[in-house]
Amino acid sequence: MSIIRVSVITAVFNGESSIASTLSSVAAQDYPAIEHILIDGGSSDSTVDRIKQFAGPHAEFISETDTGVYDAFNKGLRRARGDVIAYLNSGDTYTSVRVVSQMVEALSAKGVGAAFADVLIVDRYNMDRVIRRYSSKRFSPAVMAYGIMPAHPSLFLRREIYRGVGEYSTDFRIAGDFELCLRVFVTHDTSYVYLNEAIVRMPDGGLSNRGWRSKFLITQEMRKACHMNGVRSNFAKLCLRFPLKVLELI
Repeated sequence: MSIIRVSVITAVFNGESSIASTLSSVAAQDYPAIEHILIDGGSSDSTVDRIKQFAGPHAEFISETDTGVYDAFNKGLRRARGDVIAYLNSGDTYTSVRVVSQMVEALSAKGVGAAFADVLIVDRYNMDRVIRRYSSKRFSPAVMAYGIMPAHPSLFLRREIYRGVGEYSTDFRIAGDFELCLRVFVTHDTSYVYLNEAIVRMPDGGLSNRGWRSKFLITQEMRKACHMNGVRSNFAKLCLRFPLKVLELI
């Protein structure tokens, strides 16, 4: 049996202070067939220099302007040659050197198209301090109407799933990953495996966690995504996910 190739895609913009940890984390993985594709949005700081300095032997990058994170995701997807695709944004790191190996093993089961796990949200100034554990354990396609989805940085998808559902929609600013997951798990009923462990550390303060304004925007976008994909939901229903997030606080 031929080895399963994995593409890890990283989107970055002005990430000089965060990109090195992500590069080192991917380069340290014990899985033998990984390519790391970095899509830089035309950074004006020293991000590109840091990429050249810390990139592993199987990393490649482009640096050019884009229209946002989902445009960058799509650029990476088009360049990817792996059988399995994963996204790890600048500043995010894997929790062990065996993460990719574990996820490939999970995807090796017959008929499985997706694998995901949990993510640790950590203090961006002290990566050892865990704020909450984003658990994907409660996920099922039925609960996406309530805004619940797998933790995207932990999501590994077989390439053929993207062939079936298409790319990320650039009509969204924050909820493009949610909309894609609606297509993956609801519209196309992709089979999946959940690993009950945290595989990614993600610094707090990301696009969807910048106060109530960003939470309002992402909820609006989730409602739009549900409508686009024929999922019956509404703003109030989607807001029911917030109490669950409080329970995840550590």
